[in-house]
Amino acid sequence: MRIRESTVISAPAKLIWDYLQDPDNALDYMSGVTRWEVVGERRSGLGARYRMLMRVGSAEMGGLVEIVECSSERDMAWSSVTGVDQRGRWRLREVGGDRTRVEFRFAYGVAGAGITGYLSERVAAPSVRRNVRRSLQQLRTHVEHEHRTAEAARRRSARQATTA
Repeated sequence: MRIRESTVISAPAKLIWDYLQDPDNALDYMSGVTRWEVVGERRSGLGARYRMLMRVGSAEMGGLVEIVECSSERDMAWSSVTGVDQRGRWRLREVGGDRTRVEFRFAYGVAGAGITGYLSERVAAPSVRRNVRRSLQQLRTHVEHEHRTAEAARRRSARQATTA
């Protein structure tokens, strides 16, 4: 099953990238994800591994994933090492005016389970799609809040510098 959703965030790509790259933020914006913990020495970037679980209905699915592609401020992709077969990708593209299009792609499958696996994927699809959409909404909310706060602090600092 493949799911692809996107949104435009009113913030520069670098700010979004920095937020996405920090594994401590994952549970703040990844809807339905109940575990995203670093496994190994690398915390982020190419080769970083995470134990990831996502609630789908009353069950949790996931496993060990590894970052297999990492192009600064543009693309980050992971693939499963163990557990449920899955791939995820974040794509960031600036659209101008401190705005960035963010796309989240997520694909998963139940390998070797025949018709039972196919039916399981279809049953899980609405829940997983909701999680993907909410993840983008929550990412937008968190990053835009950080961006507005930083911009307000910058303007305040500039005003204080001109009055001093």
